[in-house]
Amino acid sequence: MSTQEGEAKQVARSGMPGRGDVIRAARKAAFQFTNMLPILCGVVLLIGLLRAAVPPSALGTLFPGDPFLDSLAGAGLGSILAGNPVNSYVISAQLLADGVSIFAIAAFIVTWVTVGIAQLPAEALTLGTRFAILRNSLSFLISIPIALLTALFMALSGGAL
Repeated sequence: MSTQEGEAKQVARSGMPGRGDVIRAARKAAFQFTNMLPILCGVVLLIGLLRAAVPPSALGTLFPGDPFLDSLAGAGLGSILAGNPVNSYVISAQLLADGVSIFAIAAFIVTWVTVGIAQLPAEALTLGTRFAILRNSLSFLISIPIALLTALFMALSGGAL
């Protein structure tokens, strides 16, 4: 048995991916990235339009600076809007740059991913109306303490609120 065959058997036994697995994974990741790129470009363009249409004072009105109210507003916004988690990070970065509190941003990200008002009819049809409403309601309610805890942990770790 050659040294290369022995190494291949050792890698197979150890559970580590081989070179072919790594290449397949890299190709798959590149394919997914190219598929997601048009969506990300659309989000960036949409943010540009919203920044031109919505003055910073409007954000100050929507997010007054109170931790609970900011969390509630962020959760409401994330519940109405829905999409890919990566898009929520791009939008959140822009909101943070515009001075929106971390309370609102944390609630926004959590509800963006877990609550889906737009998908509610399909979810109710598939999983049942009671379950869909209960799941979305609980996800919304839990997002507020999650946002408050996230901001608290960030403050404890030296981050800014």
